Amino acid sequence: MTGIYHVMLKGIDSRNIFMDDEDKMYFMEKLKRAKETGEFKLYAYCLMDNHVHLLMKEGEELGISIKRITIGYVRFHNQKYGREGHLFQNRYSSEAVEDERYLLTVLRYIHNNPLKAHIVASQSEYRWSSYQNYLDAYHGITAEYVDTDFMQSYFKQVSDFEKFSCEVNQDDCLDASTFVKYTDDGIKAMVKENQRYSGIMSLNKTERNECIRIIHKETSCSIRQLSRVLGIGKRIIENAIKEQ
Repeated sequence: MTGIYHVMLKGIDSRNIFMDDEDKMYFMEKLKRAKETGEFKLYAYCLMDNHVHLLMKEGEELGISIKRITIGYVRFHNQKYGREGHLFQNRYSSEAVEDERYLLTVLRYIHNNPLKAHIVASQSEYRWSSYQNYLDAYHGITAEYVDTDFMQSYFKQVSDFEKFSCEVNQDDCLDASTFVKYTDDGIKAMVKENQRYSGIMSLNKTERNECIRIIHKETSCSIRQLSRVLGIGKRIIENAIKEQ
């Protein structure tokens, strides 16, 4: 199983990224357009006030698809609310979904987010997740945003899907309150977004090491991973981090 990711977008400083239903609808439109352009598969989603969960199979490179979704939304949000600057914390976090068991765990986890937050009493009550899309799909109604066929192959009947979704569990996936490891692509996207980082080797030693420390702190990635992504020797990375 390759190319499937659980992605989380979180508001910077845990601020709300959605203030009303209009915001959520606009985000869904950006998600739909990005899906059509980037040709990725969307297996599940959930929009909470200060974060978003997506379960998707990449078409183009994952970071490009996420950028298609977020750039237009940030512009809309900032203009609507008279603000400037970043809206999402660390751009995005993601984890690879590498086996069927975890794939189903992530699906359930995403749909249970509103329950966990005590917003609703059942998954089907929440408007801004893909749970209802699955219930509709079992009754022959095609989902506008979600590719339901793949996940439906694991549940023959709607009752099987509902039973699994409601099982008592200890699911532990990407969480808005916990640290999430960055993928190589995630770090590359962050570096590319900041011109100072992209020219890191042309900086003097002091500035270079400061950039390395900032990137390391924001991503909490390993020295090996940071060396690989930046193309900088591990010894340089180690020495820069030790200066903290």
